[in-house]
Amino acid sequence: MPARAAKIEIPRWIQLVGLPILLLLLWVVASAVRHVVFLFLVAFLLALLLSPLVRTVQRVRLPRGFAVALVYLVFAVVLIAAIGALGTVLVSETKTAAKRVDSYFTDVNGQTHEVDADRDVDRLQEWLNTHGLRTIHVQKRGHQLVRDIRKHDVGKYTNKVVNFLEGAAISIGKLLFSLIVLIVVSVYMLLDLPRLARTFDKRFPPHPGSASLLVRMEHSLVSYVKGQALVSLIIGTSAGVGIWVLGAIGALPGGEKYALVFGAWVAITELIPYLGPWLGAIPPFIYAFVVHPLSALWVFLLFLGIHQIEGHIVVPNVMGSALRLHPLLVIFGLLAGGEIYGLPGALVALPLLAAGRAAWEFFGERVELEPWEKSGAPPVEVELEEAPPPPAAAQR
Repeated sequence: MPARAAKIEIPRWIQLVGLPILLLLLWVVASAVRHVVFLFLVAFLLALLLSPLVRTVQRVRLPRGFAVALVYLVFAVVLIAAIGALGTVLVSETKTAAKRVDSYFTDVNGQTHEVDADRDVDRLQEWLNTHGLRTIHVQKRGHQLVRDIRKHDVGKYTNKVVNFLEGAAISIGKLLFSLIVLIVVSVYMLLDLPRLARTFDKRFPPHPGSASLLVRMEHSLVSYVKGQALVSLIIGTSAGVGIWVLGAIGALPGGEKYALVFGAWVAITELIPYLGPWLGAIPPFIYAFVVHPLSALWVFLLFLGIHQIEGHIVVPNVMGSALRLHPLLVIFGLLAGGEIYGLPGALVALPLLAAGRAAWEFFGERVELEPWEKSGAPPVEVELEEAPPPPAAAQR
């Protein structure tokens, strides 16, 4: 059995002076080139995540270069197809919803000479009257609100929403270009991972029965992916079931027909921290508002409750268990990532925490700080001089 590697002891003077200066220097350099640092960090995480797939492909005796090319080709095709499909569906469905909202306030019925919004205001007042709420008068103000909306041309505002989403689709195209650059960098990293692993293992050999540093980091990222998939499944299922219940009890007419589609959309957008949950709520809310404004209120309350449960219970506990991190550290990581680099920083915060924990555990077994208090004899012997006797009293 090979001998256990000795730990590297960091002297106290380095702890007191060297480490703070080193951390400050690293922070200054990283702040100056934070975009480059961020790009390489994401590329490294992507390389670690795809490394197990490359090793699996290599089992059919393909050279590593071909295995890397095959994995990245499949990954790029799936990613581009998914983003393109989601962007196309989002813009198309938003255009359809915008037209329905416009007609809801502007198309006049030939018999009643009212728009659908006026009819719903009358229905709301009738419902209030039949349920002992006659003192609440919404009919007059409701019709006035509808006239004001019609006067200000609601179609102009819905067209602005459509134009915004079309601009967002163009931004997605620019994002694809950035992803291509990211993939190129990560390809080089993935090709050199075996050599990097051998270098680490030579300098920091793994203990008997334990994995090497890069393998530990790979396992931590796989755990993160599994945890994120579980969170998406929980939130997507909750949204789908909630919409189905609203449709079944009549609070959202037709909701049971689209519950599966809306639930799947919420599960996909849940992959985006902070912004994802709100993006997931937009299509159900628009549909509910077009069907009936009161239904939109129920959908809003449904997603408000889901988001509260998600932020305070599901994400801290599920991701904390998957990453083996305290829930408070998970929340801090998400907030810090968003504060440092916005939405992209929040996206990579948890994978970085997962990989960082694996590296911390690995080096924690090999590096220790020299203790500040030591028992035993001092390093230098000191002789104590015997105190001189007190001077004799002066004779008189």
